[in-house]
Amino acid sequence: MGHIAVKDVYEKLGNKIDSLSTRVALNKTFYEILKELYTEKEADFICRMPYGFSSLKKIVKVAKFSEAAVKERLASLCSKGLVMDILSRGKFYYMLSPMVVGIFEFTMMRTDDKVDSKKMASLFHRYMLGDDEFFAKNFKSGDKAAIMRTLPYEEAIKKNDGYVEILSYEKAKDIIEQAKKISVGLCSCRHEKLHLDKKECDIPLDTCTSFNKSADFLIRNNFAKELSKSGMLEKLAQSKEAGLVLNADNVQKSVNYLCHCCKCCCNLFLAINKHGITNIIMTSNFIAQIDPSSCVGCGLCADACPVNAISMIEDKNSNAKKDRRPKIDKKFCLGCGVCGLKCKTEAIKLIPRKQRVITPEDALEKTLLQCIERETLQYQLFDDPNRITHKFARTFVGAFLRLSPVKRALVSGRLKSAFLNFVKKG
Repeated sequence: MGHIAVKDVYEKLGNKIDSLSTRVALNKTFYEILKELYTEKEADFICRMPYGFSSLKKIVKVAKFSEAAVKERLASLCSKGLVMDILSRGKFYYMLSPMVVGIFEFTMMRTDDKVDSKKMASLFHRYMLGDDEFFAKNFKSGDKAAIMRTLPYEEAIKKNDGYVEILSYEKAKDIIEQAKKISVGLCSCRHEKLHLDKKECDIPLDTCTSFNKSADFLIRNNFAKELSKSGMLEKLAQSKEAGLVLNADNVQKSVNYLCHCCKCCCNLFLAINKHGITNIIMTSNFIAQIDPSSCVGCGLCADACPVNAISMIEDKNSNAKKDRRPKIDKKFCLGCGVCGLKCKTEAIKLIPRKQRVITPEDALEKTLLQCIERETLQYQLFDDPNRITHKFARTFVGAFLRLSPVKRALVSGRLKSAFLNFVKKG
């Protein structure tokens, strides 16, 4: 393959990844990442694959490769985390890994000697946090289909006003109890920061926990090890003690993963703190509130907050001993409750938000909503890269979905529900 053809195949690969549920910034560093992770043959094969979730039979038909060749390429790509193989009802289905959650996480979760973790850490850090290009493409103002959502620590919720409703999918313990399989692997963010000498905490690396079909994928492909429910509950207790934020898959049913995030390593927290993006993580249905009569102005809550939503301001009239009091920026508060766990006088607690946060029902609904907001839904609906009719439909539907009134209608209200139900039924 000549130089021009090589350049072509990686450009096509970049465009293919950009059509998924997470968009990418098509810059020099991104192409360096692609060339480091994908061989030319793998890049070419990915470009031939369907855009959406597909069976082996469909991939063979669309890619126009023999079944043996397809199996060989899929096995290699799944071992790298560049394609996900999901076992459902005894049959494997395959999907391309987006940049997040996907290429970044699985690459930095690898423990084999076939990947240069230090080099990849440097490339990912430069790509994702060097500027705001990547996050700006995925988290525009008004977008609501976040990848993750924050879970509140129940112990930090104010309960003296009577019954406070905490839904099952908001409780980490309920998510764990409902899981049929659990895995634990390296936290991609902490592993990255370790290689960059930017890991300031003493939190262990093995904190990335996944459930059910996602756990099965990670275990089969050697990204993680199986974990018992008792072991998972122990991890949860350790995270509470360490003041880590619990961020889960942004769905109500069949939660795929639970992250245990710290302020110094989590890339999403770093993006919030560096670029001020408020919708990168969906908040919990709770928000922090301070009781001035109990506050002593110690500042532990401000130190604990992972997104700097609490600042200490001077107040001569405060009851606090240090003439200062905490101020909460409600625009940034995740509703995690870490501040409440650290407060020795229980002066800061979580209370219900005035408006309940809407969480997608399942992974399919989340993906569809992400694709609507990121203007890539046409690739999921018409996923054959080679058929002329699908190419025409993608062009037409893509132009239609870019119209602001249409996009707004599809992510809110009755039309959203009707449309999602229609697509889910095929």
